Amino acid sequence: MSTSIRVSDETKAKLARLKRENESWDEFLDRLANQGSGMTAGAWNGTDKAEPAREAIKRSRESFQR
Repeated sequence: MSTSIRVSDETKAKLARLKRENESWDEFLDRLANQGSGMTAGAWNGTDKAEPAREAIKRSRESFQR
């Protein structure tokens, strides 16, 4: 199934600059839509760095939403 999404030429040009050369538009938009959703501090579980990493991620997300 295919869906068309209308965007201005200016918006498409901006998106094209972010799109990787070897990816389809579908792959690009999927990557863009999922960006940031996978960042967690889980890699540091069991170390003294997990909690500071979680706090840094939380502060970053809060400042981005302002």
